[in-house]
This record gives sequence, structure tokens and C-alpha cells, in this order.
Amino acid sequence: MTTRLQQAFKSLREAGRKGVVPFITAGDPNLETTYELLVAMARGGATAIEVGMPFSDPAADGPVIQRACERALAHGVKLNGVIEVAGRAVQATGVPIVLFSYLNPLLRHGLEKLAQDVADAGLAGVLVTDLPAESAQGFSLALQRRGLDLVSLVAPTSTAHRIAQIAEHATGFLYAISVTGVTGTRQQLSADAAALIARIRGVTDLPVAVGFGISNAEQARETWAQGADAVIVGSAIVKRIEEFGVRAPGEAERFVRELVASQAVEA
Repeated sequence: MTTRLQQAFKSLREAGRKGVVPFITAGDPNLETTYELLVAMARGGATAIEVGMPFSDPAADGPVIQRACERALAHGVKLNGVIEVAGRAVQATGVPIVLFSYLNPLLRHGLEKLAQDVADAGLAGVLVTDLPAESAQGFSLALQRRGLDLVSLVAPTSTAHRIAQIAEHATGFLYAISVTGVTGTRQQLSADAAALIARIRGVTDLPVAVGFGISNAEQARETWAQGADAVIVGSAIVKRIEEFGVRAPGEAERFVRELVASQAVEA
């Protein structure tokens, strides 16, 4: 069975294109605007979209996404609401949406139940930021039985052996973290990304999407040139949401469209 994420990356390869995967925090500024943002970014040409479950201790996230989590939690955003809104956006657009979360809210929900609820909503998969590779098999199988993907993170410090462990139970694509530290926009990208991509390519043929610090078209082109199949852009979009609030969907669509279209510069 070919999953929706696998098909999305296959279509990119066949077209000789690279992907753009935006991230937003669900419920910031509210769930209805989250729906509008998801639809707008899909319209802008997103390959797939990560929708983040707000969490009270987002240790891997920088201040921009931390503030977004605080705003969403203050509005009482719950996991069921996030899944429902994401599911509506999938129905409206057909673009694969991945639920992005820390492990604790998912454990409270129940991993088997979560896999079924995500499948019922029509989402494409789940990314769990702090799920150890040693503990991933059961959840990965629960998702695979329902035609869903488990997307996993790979750090710049990961050895080839560790990457192989992570890739063993990951499907869809691997999220390669371009820098050590937390998420956030940066003026310059790290040289670590190219080396990490090379290590990943040495042990798996899963597509590689690179994130952490990519905030403009120039950085996206640089990352694609280093061998990434896609770029993941989060803080730069969440910062726009913080600035524009309920008027953010149009701005998010424009920004995603700009990133997608920037590939023409390299043609």
C-alpha cells in the first residue's frame, strides 16, 4: 500500500521538483483560523503540512512556537479538536497533513486509539518529537495497519548506526534537524545539514525533509541544493501568524507560494 506521504514525495521526484512542508501550531490564534491556514497553505502549493498539537513544555521549540503553544493552550485547545480541524482541511484540499506532537498528550489519548482517530479523520501520519527509536515499533505498526506513516526526527549528532535505528520504524519521510538547539528563524544555515543528509542517504532511501532555521526562499534553495527532498518551515510562518492573527491565512499562502515558486530560480 502506498501512503499519501509516499505518493506526495513520489510525485515530486517524477516532476523533478522539491517540496515545501509548512508547520503551524493548532489553535493559534483559534481553531477556525487553523483550518483556514491549512487550506491556504495547501492552496499555496504545500507538499504536506505539519499541524502541531500545542504542548505546555515544548522543549525542542524556540520562543516563537513556545508563545504559539501558550496562546493555543490558553484557549483550551484539545487533541480531539486538532484532529477534527485537520481532518476537515484534508477533505477540503487533499494535501497530506501530519499530526505533530510531543509524546505525553498522545499517551494520555492512547496510542492505538490515536492511530484510529487519525485514520478516521483522513490524516496522513504522525510525528512524535520525543518518541525514542527503541520504543517506536508498536506505534509505527499501529499506524501502518491503517495506511499511515510515522515520521521521525534525525539530529545532526546522530551517527549512521543511530540513523539506521530511527529509520527502521520510520515511514513517509525523515525530518532532518539542520542544527543542534531549538527551532527558530536564523540568518545563516548550518553546514551540518549537508553532512547529515549524506549520512541519512547512506542507510535509507526514505525521503529527507530538512527543518529548523529555514525562513526564506534563499535558505530553501540552499537546503535543496544540499540534497534535501523538501524543506520544513515552521517558525517563519508561526511568526507571521503572531503578527497578523486572523488575517494570517492570506499571508501564509503568499509565503508558501513564494517558497514553492523559488525553485524556478534554480532551473
